[in-house]
Amino acid sequence: MQSPTSTKGRGKPQRRRSRRSIHQRNSLPNQHLVVPYITRRIPAYELLHEEGLAKIEKATDAILAEIGIEFHEDSVTVDLFARAGAEITPVKRDIWNVKFEPGMIREILKTAPQQFTQHARNPANSVKIGGDAVVFAPSYGSPFIMDMEQGRRYGTLADFENLVKLAQSSPWLHHSGGTICEPTDIPVNKRHLDMVYAHMRYSDRAFLGSITAPERAADSIEMCRILFGADFVSQNCVIMGNFNSTSPLIWDGVSTRGIRTYAEAGQGSILLPFLLGGAVSPVTMPGAIAQSLAESMAGCALTQLVRPGAPAVLASFLSSTSLRSGSPSFGTPEPALGSLVMGQLARRLKLPLRCAGNFSTSKLVDGQAMTQSTMSMMSAVQCGANYILHSAGFMDSLLSMSYEKFILDADLCGSLHSYLNGFEVNDDTLALDALHEGGPGQHLFGSAHTLAHYQTAYWESQTSDDQSYESWLEQGGSSAAQRANKIWKQTLKDYQAPRMDEATDEALQDFVARRKASMTDAWY
Repeated sequence: MQSPTSTKGRGKPQRRRSRRSIHQRNSLPNQHLVVPYITRRIPAYELLHEEGLAKIEKATDAILAEIGIEFHEDSVTVDLFARAGAEITPVKRDIWNVKFEPGMIREILKTAPQQFTQHARNPANSVKIGGDAVVFAPSYGSPFIMDMEQGRRYGTLADFENLVKLAQSSPWLHHSGGTICEPTDIPVNKRHLDMVYAHMRYSDRAFLGSITAPERAADSIEMCRILFGADFVSQNCVIMGNFNSTSPLIWDGVSTRGIRTYAEAGQGSILLPFLLGGAVSPVTMPGAIAQSLAESMAGCALTQLVRPGAPAVLASFLSSTSLRSGSPSFGTPEPALGSLVMGQLARRLKLPLRCAGNFSTSKLVDGQAMTQSTMSMMSAVQCGANYILHSAGFMDSLLSMSYEKFILDADLCGSLHSYLNGFEVNDDTLALDALHEGGPGQHLFGSAHTLAHYQTAYWESQTSDDQSYESWLEQGGSSAAQRANKIWKQTLKDYQAPRMDEATDEALQDFVARRKASMTDAWY
């Protein structure tokens, strides 16, 4: 195993590369990263002026001071807030309403890092989270899996391992993610061990740990101590937990105890409200944004009360609801606008942001799937989000993870590398010599400028077909989904696991076996 040390020059912008220079076969190039994360070279979009932002922040303060946040079944967390000066009111047994004076949480958050590094076991793949860095990670949490042959079915550990391998093989994703799908063939109380091990064994990128119970969070961190070394883990962030509040305005004890477990170890936490407009948040975006900010800020503040300086990521998952049916709707324009504002608010708080992703309600890998995904994903990159979970595979309102959409989404992420790189204006890019060379009416295919740049001028999609209709038809007339189906299968066929020290691997497997033997199977 390589020692987890920093890599000089990480994250610097690189020139765009064509598909031909990266993709030699009809599969993802195994373990190839263009950059370990994107360094943004275009500005984030500023949607609201100062007046609008100040009004939202004032509404957030009112939520925190007048309505409060409920904390359930975690008296330790409540005591931490009480000692910090919050007003505590018991609601009933093991439930407390906690109110915060305006400015109190912002003061607590001053110790949270504006950016930090999450280390990977391959130091070249460590990611920066915050500032001008953008990190793409696969989708998260789906119980079902989809592919073109087998349709929709419950996810298994084999599916989970396949998706880790696909993420590892992608040059456009930077992070292995977390619960890419639920391996429902493994007992609930044991599957976290297999998932964390899969990330460690089949990827050498950064990953998320378990959050479904505090002891599972502790197991995740202990496995990291085996992988990285206990001393390294005590001084560095090597794992993060992705924690959801229970909206509206509740943090439950399972989440807060898990947050404390990660923070006590100096590890990162993502603090995420999952807001469905009209169901658990207002239907109007300013109200939903204010609520989201209040819930996430309270979670971020807890990390700092446990251990000042612990990595914390402000997060937002804004969604509309089909008010005729009550079903969630994803990839709609209103939450996209909300994400733009969340980016502005995160920058004012000086916190890293997780926001949006390739969201879709479609049940097929079709035009709806990619239209909705693009609407949502563009809001993530335009708002200035630093860590973008759900970057690949999200389908069926997050109930399903699709192999084919994973490939198409990763391809979209590839285009966003070029988009976020922007372009330079100089004598070479203005290309007056190319026009001088031939003069009016002459094509530029053979000009010196074109020949010097043709391999790097444009990003090329791996999944799109840009041939003539006749050529496309002669080659089988395949759809994007059919092409993606071939790519993921060939990628798994070509996949090779990154090297891991044998003694480390044996120690991890021994830990997993001992922990599994210590408990009986639980299936719910």
